[in-house]
Amino acid sequence: MPLVPTGELITRAAAARAAVAAFNVITLEHIEAVIAGAETAGSPVVLQVSENAVKFRYGRLLPLARAAVTAAERAAVPVGLHLDHVQSDDLLRQAPDAGFGSVMYDAARLSYADNLAATRAAADWAHAQGLWIEAELGEIGGKDGRPPLDAHAPGARTDPDRARDFVAGTGVDALAVAIGSAHAMTSRTAVLDHALLTRLSALSVPLVLHGSSGVPDEQLVAAVGEGIAKVNVGTALNVAMTGAIREFLAARPEAVDSRAYLGVGREAMAREVGRIIGVLSRADGG
Repeated sequence: MPLVPTGELITRAAAARAAVAAFNVITLEHIEAVIAGAETAGSPVVLQVSENAVKFRYGRLLPLARAAVTAAERAAVPVGLHLDHVQSDDLLRQAPDAGFGSVMYDAARLSYADNLAATRAAADWAHAQGLWIEAELGEIGGKDGRPPLDAHAPGARTDPDRARDFVAGTGVDALAVAIGSAHAMTSRTAVLDHALLTRLSALSVPLVLHGSSGVPDEQLVAAVGEGIAKVNVGTALNVAMTGAIREFLAARPEAVDSRAYLGVGREAMAREVGRIIGVLSRADGG
């Protein structure tokens, strides 16, 4: 089926007090695994390509983007395509022609004032192109002259009052919030601040949880019930893929055909995609 704008998927989910799973993809195997897992679960899904993934692909966006678009158009479930953690304005401006329906503009490394100004400009441009835009508030704990914290540094938390001002001042369509998760976690030991999330749920835009690979299932379920409408997952897929490949090659040290071990890695990722979607569906009784 045709690509579905990410904003439509998230808006629907937020209205239903549900969440859409968004998976970061690096290779064609990632793309195929995410779609296969979503088809098995019978659920919409978002494919995410990060700026770091583009750098890994020699700085070229189109090869991976074209593969994602082609795979999505042949999927049996609705699929959105999202450009994630974009810091480069040049990359941002490639999004529409590459097939993306949404972007996450990441100016969180900047001071609050500079983040707000840069994100406002990015949102104005994105909306003129028909793109849905997500952003992140990085100056969490960076008040009173202290340097900004990464939004997912240990102890970083989104201030509800500042978040409200940021959303109003930038015009973004969704906000990624810092409530205790962290990027690149390989153990599921994150502890979310559910009281803070309840306060943040009063914001006028859907909320996004980054770093969800490290969040235990029950906390993910609770977070969706408390207002998270988009759940970003990346590292969990790489853990599944790498583990399956390691096990395969350990048992077959003579193996050299990459299709064999990439195949088991793809299957492991697809199972993890289906599992995570199943966890999220518990929040809305699915």
